[in-house]
Amino acid sequence: MNHQLVVRILTTVTMILGVNYIVWRWLFSVNWSAAWISVPLAIVETYSLIDAFLFGATMWRLRERGDPPSPPEGLTVDVFLTTYNEPIDLVMTTAVAARRISYPHKTWILDDGARPAMKRAAQAAGIGYITRSPDWKNLPRHAKAGNLNNALSATQGEFLLILDADQIPEPEILHRMLGHFNNGKVALVQTPQWFSNVTDDDILGSQAPLFYGPIQQGKDGWNAAFFCGSNAIVRREALMQIGITGYVKGVRATVQQALKAADKVVAKARTDHAMTGLHVVGPWRTSALRSAAPARSWPKTVRSRMSPMTSSERLMPPPGASSPWMSPPCRPIWTRSNGCHAVAPTADSSTTTPLTASPGATGHPSEPSLRSAVSSRPWTWTVPTKPSPSCRWPRSP
Repeated sequence: MNHQLVVRILTTVTMILGVNYIVWRWLFSVNWSAAWISVPLAIVETYSLIDAFLFGATMWRLRERGDPPSPPEGLTVDVFLTTYNEPIDLVMTTAVAARRISYPHKTWILDDGARPAMKRAAQAAGIGYITRSPDWKNLPRHAKAGNLNNALSATQGEFLLILDADQIPEPEILHRMLGHFNNGKVALVQTPQWFSNVTDDDILGSQAPLFYGPIQQGKDGWNAAFFCGSNAIVRREALMQIGITGYVKGVRATVQQALKAADKVVAKARTDHAMTGLHVVGPWRTSALRSAAPARSWPKTVRSRMSPMTSSERLMPPPGASSPWMSPPCRPIWTRSNGCHAVAPTADSSTTTPLTASPGATGHPSEPSLRSAVSSRPWTWTVPTKPSPSCRWPRSP
């Protein structure tokens, strides 16, 4: 039987019986003489029914995607590996695996720790290296999202594959994901996260099969599958349009505030001069913004998808550790920026060429964080959801 039909039947039956039960609970079974305990219990049960309704609504449009079509040739892709202070060997293991992805692409290490040793390792492997420029000293950095935003000004790929420092991609990852972008409205494709050192009989659910399965499939049906921070591809055009839209709205709001303040100053000047009998030529006002046509909105029929194919592996951190490779005192700190210093691989991948960009290039300071940008809407996001590995995490920390 169709899974979506089963979900709808179960949701409908649950809500009918649940509402009937809650009405009975509040009207006939609450012990008001012991309200201190009976009322909280009834509230908890009511909340449980509401939660069941919301879960059922999410699953109502469950969408199970099959394999995507083959991607067209000639797409440009930048693979971003974000890092701050993870061990260099671990980062390079991921970077070398990313360089071996079969679809043509450029691999970049986004090092917010600005480590000379990391830069040398990237250059030796013929892998692009991007970090913040000195212009960002003492400025807000916005952690991992800023690190990604910073890299946008130093790269040009149409699509961005984002990986954490210890998330090893399978060579086929781009072939498995780029086909979803044949639909020009798709802006994001998210894949499941998969830990290589977690067994199938794990009772803690560390692979998050419920989230990356039915929940994301349900959100996909509502065109609301969302970016989980890694093992996902984003269409650059969609991301930049969101940033530009936010920038324009911010400028408009600032100018409007300035005009209001100017109006108050002019009104006060008129009052003061009227008391002296002098004539003030006016009204003085900049009306360009007020008479301007409404700003053009960006496309609103965008798609997000949950890809069913697991395309990366990672290690589940041991108990008490804050990451797969560090003890709690060494918790990684993510950073971000707009200006950058980058080293791009040359054609023969044996040397590197420095790239530089200043803060403000491409309007970066006003761009939103990647997470908030991807989850906002002019664009729609898409996600498939059946596990089928394409990335893996390092076998050892």
